[in-house]
Parts: sequence; C-alpha cells; structure tokens
Amino acid sequence: MRILILAAVAAFALPAAAQTPVQTPPSGPSASVRAMAAGYKALTVCSAVKTAEAAGGTRTLESVEANELMGIYPELDGLVREMPVEIDLQSVAVAWDEVMPPRFATHEPGQGCVIMPMGWRYDGSYVMATHHPRRNEAFEAAEPAGNAALLNEAVEGAFVGHYGDGSNTTAVLVLQGDRIVAEEYAEGFGVDTPQRTWSVAKSLAGTIIGAAVQRGGADVEAPATIADWRGDDPRAAITLDQLLRMSSGLTSDTAGNRTDAIYFGGVAVDEQVTTWPLIAPPGARFRYANNDILLAVLSIASDFKDHPPAELFRRLGMYDTWAETDWRGNYVLSSQVWSTARDLARFGQLYAHDGVLNGERILPEGWLEYVSRPSGPQPMGEQGYGATFWLMNTSEGVPPDTISANGNRGQYVIIVPSRNIVIVRRGEDPTGKRFDPIAFTRDVLAALD
Repeated sequence: MRILILAAVAAFALPAAAQTPVQTPPSGPSASVRAMAAGYKALTVCSAVKTAEAAGGTRTLESVEANELMGIYPELDGLVREMPVEIDLQSVAVAWDEVMPPRFATHEPGQGCVIMPMGWRYDGSYVMATHHPRRNEAFEAAEPAGNAALLNEAVEGAFVGHYGDGSNTTAVLVLQGDRIVAEEYAEGFGVDTPQRTWSVAKSLAGTIIGAAVQRGGADVEAPATIADWRGDDPRAAITLDQLLRMSSGLTSDTAGNRTDAIYFGGVAVDEQVTTWPLIAPPGARFRYANNDILLAVLSIASDFKDHPPAELFRRLGMYDTWAETDWRGNYVLSSQVWSTARDLARFGQLYAHDGVLNGERILPEGWLEYVSRPSGPQPMGEQGYGATFWLMNTSEGVPPDTISANGNRGQYVIIVPSRNIVIVRRGEDPTGKRFDPIAFTRDVLAALD
C-alpha cells in the first residue's frame, strides 16, 4: 500500500507534460494465440482443399469450416471462424494481425501442405502440381456374411449419434474377407475425400518403421539415432522400441502432449522434439506423447531419401494418402497425414494379413504380434497399448487380438486379424463429444458371422 501511495503522490507532483501515459494492454486473446489459430486454419484449409483436388474430389471452404474447423480447441475455436482466408493455386493465407504478415500454408505437390513459420512472407512463386498416377483399384463389394440388417443399423447409428451424442461421423467403411460389406459417407464427403488422420498417423509411422526393419534399415531394440543426443546424454539410451511404446521417460509440454508449435506454429520438428528432458527412466512409465513418435520417425530420417513414406503408400495401393512435413522437410508422422477411408482400409488389410500383401512380405514376420504386445507400461483406461497401436484385448464382445489406430476428432481404424475384418470410422467430432469405438466395434462384429 505504501508504494502505491508514494507513486500516486509522485505522479500528482509532476507537471502534466512530464507524466507518462498508462499503457493499457490490448484486450482479447494474445498475439501468440491468434497466430496459432491462424496457422490452424491456414493448414487445415490448405490440406483439406488441396488433397481433395489431388484425389480427384472437391472440398469447399464452407464444408471445411462446418466440419474440420468446428468444435476445435476451445481457445482457438471462436478465432478461426472470424479470421479471413484467401486460397490460391499454391497457398492459403489467414490474416491475424495488422502489422505481421498472414499465416501461410503452402501446397507441396505430392506431399500435401506445409505450415510456414510466423512472419514468413509468400513471394508469389508457383510450383506446378504433378499429380500422382491414379491406379487405385476399387474394392470388391459383397453382401455381409451375417445379419445385413443389424450391420446397417450399426452403420446408420454411427451417423445419428448412437455411439456418442453430438459426435460427427463423416465416413464408415467395413471390410470382411477383403470385400466391402458397408460403406457410407456424410454429405460433402466421399471415396475421394481425404481427411486428416490425426494420431492414426502414429500407427502409420509404426508401419513405416516396420517396413524399414524388414529392409534392414532399422532395429527397434537399438537406441534411437538422434544426432543431438551425444556422449553422456542419458537420453541416448532411449530405444526405438521405447519410443514406439510411449515409454521414453521424456517430459511432455501438456497432458496428451499437444504439439501446437510444430503442428500449427511453424516450428520444425528437429528444433523442438530433441530438447525435452528426461524425467523418468526409459521404459518405466507410459505417457502418450507426440514427441515420442516424432523422435522415432526422426531417428530413421536418413532412410527416407531412398524410401519415403509415399513409397510404402504406393505399395499398399494408398494413392490418396499424403504424409506432410514441416517447412524443413521433417515428416510430421504423429498427426499430419491426410487419407481417404478406402486407403485406411488398405492399411488395415496389411495387418489383417500379418504384414503380407499379394504374397509379398511388407512387414517383418511377427510384426503384428510385436505391435499387439503390451510389453511396456500400460495406460489407464479401456484400451491397452502395444507399439503405436491401441489394444482391445480386454473389451467384452471383441476378439482379444483386435488392435486399433486411434486419432483425435474420432479417427479409427480397427483391425480384427482373426476374422479378417477392418472397420474404418472417420469423424470430425467437436471437443468433448466422444465417439465410442468399442461399442461400435462390438455391434459391427455381432452383425457379421
């Protein structure tokens, strides 16, 4: 109180011309939050629109705003709707500040979109897109072996909120015996509509690493190869296996490990993920973390020159799938993959057939068992965790060999190897509106003989 009184007396005694006006902080969200919201919108719009074009489809800005940009993180949700967006052949720009340049996401032919760093200015250059050869073979459709009426009831239920009030299902596809027995899309979505996989990309990353192991280009039991971890750095002992099982012992910035600076801020993977300190012995605790998968992918980055992710996608027939990078070219395979429901079904098929495609072994023998094995520390909750895959090994009414690739906003690829069944559910579930994948899987399986 005494300090405040003295300050008031001093101010009163000064001539009016000598008094310093009080600077009132601007009201509303901080500049960093607004910049992040603009980055979120720029990248989302760019990826949704440009990958749909490359897949032979169309997405409108109105559709993206009503789905991908609806019900996002609370601190960004209102901001993204008010920010103006400009779309051109090469980039998407979102203004967020009167002085700073807009946030830009640029389209990289063959690789989706890249969010550029804050302050980056577009020079107007344009790279002609080169579309990949469209050799997708249509799945064979068939009547389900089982109760078609019950299967239809489950699928329709996914679209009307039966498995989660307020959830927003955009696609459902069910494979039984490698044939489509159910496929349905929401308005504005279709077979040629890629969506962001979110953390389903982690399971794709594990698959890419598995393919590298099969070629002899990676060893999951060896320490991860991270250039910044040298000498006596205790993090140098963290194995690739521990990263894949979310048991590195590294700290994370937030629970669930949101990595906004990389995802939407324009910070490069190799600028951030190698800097987190060790706070638990490697292999001793489970903590779901984007950082662990980003580090796992970074550790095999030298392999990507000859074997980029797109090579594996082509081998699997996933021609409408794009693995995005940061502006330095590091793959963001913890989240930034855009793919169609049919392509994700092809991904699921690989595991339904124990890593073999058309008689060719893509993944090491025993890789399915490896990713399905809960050998590390386990999370709390309904599902266990293997190596980049969630496990339904204790779910009533579901075969214990069932694994799933799960992603934010309701992305699920559920694989039942013992029954050669793959269930894909895509969604744009708003924050707090959760879809129940276990109940949906149980009902679908009950409908299939």
